[in-house]
Amino acid sequence: MTSPFKAYDLRGRAGDTLDAALMRRVGHAFALEIAGGRPVVIGRDPRDSSPELADALAEGLADGGSDALDLGLCGTEEVYFATDHLGAGGGLMVTASHNPPGDNGLKLVRAGARPLNRETGLNRIEALAAVPGRLPRPAAARGSRRAVAARDAYVARVLSFVDPAALAPLRILVNAGNGAAGPTFDAIADALAAAGAPLRFSRLHHDPDPSFPNGVPNPLLPETHPPTRAAVLDRGADLGVAWDGDFDRCFFFDHRGRFVDGAYLVGLLARAMLREAPGQPVVYDQRVVLNTRDVLAAHGGQGVMARTGHSYMKAAMRAANAVYGGEMSAHHYFRDFMYCDSGMIPWLLVARLLGQTGRPLADLLADRIAAFPVSGERNFRLDDADAGIARVEATYAPRALERDDSDGMSLTMPGPWRFNLRRSNTEPLVRLNVEAAGDAGRVAAETAQIAALLTGAA
Repeated sequence: MTSPFKAYDLRGRAGDTLDAALMRRVGHAFALEIAGGRPVVIGRDPRDSSPELADALAEGLADGGSDALDLGLCGTEEVYFATDHLGAGGGLMVTASHNPPGDNGLKLVRAGARPLNRETGLNRIEALAAVPGRLPRPAAARGSRRAVAARDAYVARVLSFVDPAALAPLRILVNAGNGAAGPTFDAIADALAAAGAPLRFSRLHHDPDPSFPNGVPNPLLPETHPPTRAAVLDRGADLGVAWDGDFDRCFFFDHRGRFVDGAYLVGLLARAMLREAPGQPVVYDQRVVLNTRDVLAAHGGQGVMARTGHSYMKAAMRAANAVYGGEMSAHHYFRDFMYCDSGMIPWLLVARLLGQTGRPLADLLADRIAAFPVSGERNFRLDDADAGIARVEATYAPRALERDDSDGMSLTMPGPWRFNLRRSNTEPLVRLNVEAAGDAGRVAAETAQIAALLTGAA
């Protein structure tokens, strides 16, 4: 049976690899090893299995002597915020994010919303929780569970990134994907209106629904784009925004309904943050870097590369005291949001930038897309991943100008063009990204060649 314990979270089939008994043991271990008996924030997404798993977590926390501060249905970033805001000993979010409805998972943070991974405590939790009987008997002073309300304070923090009354009039189409985003977005929209923001919103697939009737909430997948694209065009929106199931990622569509690759959003948000904080460090992951580096050079930012994955990005953010960090997979991190990722702050910053420049998103990005074409992330489920990666390495590594193996294999080739090939931290996939300076044909050709090598077709 595949273990649900991954590099920095838990993922598995609900009721199978991830069930209530395991979650109770995880809660117990978390209370002992991470929270030290202090209160722990818990939240959940709208999946059918999430209430039962959250109940089991709360029972486990009580076994370990920690109170469960229950946010109920919420987004992952609300757990991050409340963990810091309430001074809790940690935070636990029951969610499988963008995975199919039958899956579930758990995202974990320590006090102050600091990331938790295998180096900082997840291994200890697994050692105690993976096998029944390893945990001590429940604490004599068991913890309790109580509902807490932190959304108003969270909304105030999100809105602190912009001056609502100074935003330009925009029509924005939002697609919550029937995940957790809808109620939280409504609270933000109400606060924006009360503060005088001249924004008008249209909503699509807005109500949380555990069956996800409109498809898996993963806007990164091209097959999920048509409804958002059509709604942007039909409703005359200036901007489209879509979220995954727990809305820690957000995705953008321009006024023509075209999906914006996340590689360009990192550069755009870096530009937006550097307008307010010139010369500050910016963290970015290693999959796609050419456009981001060019933006940082033009706008005076200090670039810091980090491994892909939220725990690694957050650690790099804290180490550099970076004002912003971005991954091409649509995770965006902010120093003034506990160095954590948010799916709500980015669209506000983009709206502000559209107003400041007076230009639509398509125009702001057109020259960047032409200057630094990308393949988009290609995912491969391989029978023999080692052999496939070895074939790529043998073909390209001898001719590489630069090589970086700190997060998969990144090779910079003459041209210049570049690719990153890495194993997923959360899924049994090999992921490929190819980019070039001004040569879309090279990107297409090399992507096809590397794909053929990976699959053994070459």
